[in-house]
Amino acid sequence: MATAELFDMDKKRDGDKQKALDSALAQIERQFGKGSIMRLGADNPVAEIEATSTGSLG
Repeated sequence: MATAELFDMDKKRDGDKQKALDSALAQIERQFGKGSIMRLGADNPVAEIEATSTGSLG
């Protein structure tokens, strides 16, 4: 019985952590724009960004 209660508490805590993480990610995307933060290992590749080489190394 105690094991089942611990398992339920872990599931609830994991759900709470996921909600907090989703909320933080949404807030960062609202403030800084889409693509400003992403999960490691996400399937979305980085978008192509046009750039001009200046030759500067510093």
